[in-house]
Amino acid sequence: MKLGATIRRYSAAIRAMVVFTVILGIAYPLLITGIAQLAFKDKANGSLIKDASGKVVGSSLLCQQYVDKSGNALPQYFQARPSNAANSSNSSDPGCNYSYSGGSNLGTSSATLKGTIEGRIASYAKAYSIDPTKVPEDAVTASASGLDPGISVENADDQAASVAKARGLDTATVDKLVKDNTTGRSLGFLGEKYVNVVTLNLALDKAHPVTASS
Repeated sequence: MKLGATIRRYSAAIRAMVVFTVILGIAYPLLITGIAQLAFKDKANGSLIKDASGKVVGSSLLCQQYVDKSGNALPQYFQARPSNAANSSNSSDPGCNYSYSGGSNLGTSSATLKGTIEGRIASYAKAYSIDPTKVPEDAVTASASGLDPGISVENADDQAASVAKARGLDTATVDKLVKDNTTGRSLGFLGEKYVNVVTLNLALDKAHPVTASS
């Protein structure tokens, strides 16, 4: 093969690489990013939630645990579902830790999992004064990611009276906020309705701030 032909082939290959790098590696990502920022800015930026002062306090896509320093549930807040997204070396980590997303990886035949769920059922039933046989499934099981911000409507309804009492509110007021923070089924028929605990608790704090007497 002549040297000139070889050079032309390599030159064509290099030019093609440069052209496609510019198109697919620079222009296309910039175009998609631009469209996302214009049409879906909130979602593209992580669905961040800000408080009244404009400070970012979380994301509507990620759960938060509302507990005290000892890991005890704060009664004035709705509680997220259990989470295994926790630092296993830190016994006080309550979960919803974004650095440790994941599940327990325990199977249905696991005695450990069975004991954990039985304990959660007993605690939930006692906390909200309901029949242990009627405890919602999502109240005692963790999501695969451990970061699910949603709970079932049934779960939220069970907690409403307790939250209302802790805040000195009537249950109807809390029920209204639950309804306002309930998301319907996708496309009207896929999945189940759920209540976003993060946005619900923020709405509670905004409309009815916790006081020392609450």
